[in-house]
Parts: sequence; C-alpha cells; structure tokens
Amino acid sequence: MVRLCFLMNMISPEAVANSKRAWLKILARYKKPDRRRSTVELAITLIPFATLWALSSAAYAYGHWWGLILILPAAGFLVRIFMIQHDCGHGSFFANRTADDWIGRGLGILTLTPYDCWRRAHATHHASAGNLDERGTGDIKTLTVAEYRQMSWRGRLAYRLYRHPLVMFGLGPIWLFIFEQRLPVGMMRGGLTPWVSSMATNVAIAVVAAALVWFVGIEAFLVVHLPIVVLAGSAGIWLFYVQHQFEETEWAKDSEWEFQHAALHGSSYYDLPPVLNWFTGNIGVHHVHHLSAKVPCYRLQEVLRDYPELREIGRVTLLDSLRCVKLALWDESRSKLVSFREARMIA
Repeated sequence: MVRLCFLMNMISPEAVANSKRAWLKILARYKKPDRRRSTVELAITLIPFATLWALSSAAYAYGHWWGLILILPAAGFLVRIFMIQHDCGHGSFFANRTADDWIGRGLGILTLTPYDCWRRAHATHHASAGNLDERGTGDIKTLTVAEYRQMSWRGRLAYRLYRHPLVMFGLGPIWLFIFEQRLPVGMMRGGLTPWVSSMATNVAIAVVAAALVWFVGIEAFLVVHLPIVVLAGSAGIWLFYVQHQFEETEWAKDSEWEFQHAALHGSSYYDLPPVLNWFTGNIGVHHVHHLSAKVPCYRLQEVLRDYPELREIGRVTLLDSLRCVKLALWDESRSKLVSFREARMIA
C-alpha cells in the first residue's frame, strides 16, 4: 500500500485516470499495418544485414581486420530481423497469417530460432506475463524470496549463477541460440509441430551455413558470424530482461491478476535513443506491445505520440536499466523485485 501511494504521487492524476482506460478498444485502430511499409521495413533490414556480413567477411579475407568493426552494426540489424520475426509471430507485420508465418520461418533461419516453437512459447508469455502462478514458459526464471529460501544450497547456487550477468547476458545467449533451440526443449509432448519446426530450421541453417562456408571459408564464417549471433543474442536477452525485470514492475497471484493491468504495469517503457529504438523495432514500448500485440512495431511510437501519458508509466531510461541487473527475487511482502542482498535483510 505504501508503494502504491508513492507511485500515485509520482504519476499525475491524469495519468492514473488514463491508466484505467479501455486500452484494448483504444489501440484497436493502430492494429492495421501498412503492407507497403512492412515490405520496405523488411527490405531495409535484410539488405544492409547481408551487405555488412559480406563486407566483414571480405575484410577478413583480405587481412583488413579493422573491417571487422562492421560486425557491430550487423549484429544490430540481426536484432531488428528478430523483431520483425517477433511481429510475424503475433500476426501483426502483414496481418496475413500465411505471409507472416512463412516470413517468420525464413527469418528464423537467420536468428537460429525455430519460428513455430518460439511463437507457441511467446504466446504463453503474453497470456501470463506478471502472473506468479503461471511462471515458467517463455520467461526469464524468477523466484520469490520465500521460494529461494526453501531451496537447498545447491539450488540457491544454481539460481545465483543463472542470474549472474556473465551467465544471463554472456553464456546464456550462446547456450540458447546455438544449442538449446536445436531441440524443442519443453515442448517434447507438444505434438509434431515443435519437432517439424526445430528440425526444418536446423536443416535450413545447415544448408545456409554450408553455402556461406563454401563461399568464404570456415574460418571467415566463424570469425564473422559467431560474434554477430552472440552480440545480437546478448542484446535480445538484455531487452527482454529490462522489459519485465525492472524496479516498478508488478506481479500478482492468479486470483488477482488482470490482463490490462499486468500489461500496463508489468512491462516497462524502455525509453531508448531514437537510433536504438529503430534497431530494436521499438520493442522498448513494451507496455503498449503487451496491451495489444497486434500493433505493428513501426506504429508503437505513434501510440506514444497520441497518448503521451503512457510515457510516464513504467519508464526506464538507459541509465536506469543498468540498475536492473541486481534485481533477482520477487518480494511478495513488499510487491517488488529485490536483490539477493536486499533479500537477506528481509525478516
């Protein structure tokens, strides 16, 4: 209650009132994509990525190591490719299920992500984000303070390692994108679709990789492509982390959980500089995205422009986000995320 009063004082009365609006109805008019715009967005993402990849491999082949700096923007474009794949998974990029699915599957070869498996897990995430009783699918594992205290020392050690920044944003993306996603982990009983998605994506990745190795050689392929994948994967995990693991986030038991409130207050508005907004497909406007996943990525800023009160809800700046790294446990007594150190001081 104290925290709620504090937040009420920080947010204007107008913003509080507007936070109770029927947002699903309001956002309905932003759902329709411009298919010509979608085509252009796809082209201006794929073509630069392919160009930068080719220039990086050529620089390596001719001994111009300085040219490998192009790996950095190439990783940025790979992040953007994933964000378009993400929109396809929600059926919001072309608003044509067949087109979105097949484009998403194709992009999944570049992002090393079996599209149909990811789409299923991500749909579960959207249906249960912020619900303490529905954790576990498509989320970053988060324990409550009580759950952590009940674990054995081995369990606590494993969880602390899992939440360590070097694992979460370093080893984690390598394991997830290069190894874990090669099998439909967690979907073994999900029927044939997860297996077909995983195996077909694996075969396609192998074919594309073999073709690139044939053109540039195994050494150049590894020197160029692996850093791009790892950097993009780390950036993607970081974005997903900040979108839900921030100080003012809200979680609730199933009996108290409500979709609109969870979307608006359990997801952040990651206020990034314009260039980073572009590379990340505006996914930082995550509370709006969770309110209505059918809004295309390039229309999310339009929502903020028309409803500026949304800029004051769950706002996290680039500097603020650095402080999110320490948050690791949900304190049910205070309804907030806390660090391991803070958890030790809780009676």
